[in-house]
Amino acid sequence: MAEDNNIEIEVAYARPDAQVLLVERVAAGTTVETAIRQSGVLERFPEIDLSANKVGIFGKLTKLDQTLRNKDRIEIYRPLIADPKESRRKRADKKSGKSKDDAQGGADTAAPDADH
Repeated sequence: MAEDNNIEIEVAYARPDAQVLLVERVAAGTTVETAIRQSGVLERFPEIDLSANKVGIFGKLTKLDQTLRNKDRIEIYRPLIADPKESRRKRADKKSGKSKDDAQGGADTAAPDADH
């Protein structure tokens, strides 16, 4: 039996309203960019811009010229709409009842003025 020179990969992309996980067979030695283009995901989601969107393999950022291995899952990431650290801080402040002024040493937490 002849050896199959293809590998199986997945291409994943998600928006709040739609998600896809495409299973593809590509030639061994295929790059991330080539696999993305061959998968048809760019036609299905025209907002994807490979010069702007980051990509990864199993959650680890990678470059478009990375050579794929069998069973790799390419993930195309959307740009962040909020800084995750800032979002966590706001949730923690809200949960603890702190306001922005409290967290930054606002007027009601400042030391009394020595001149008065």
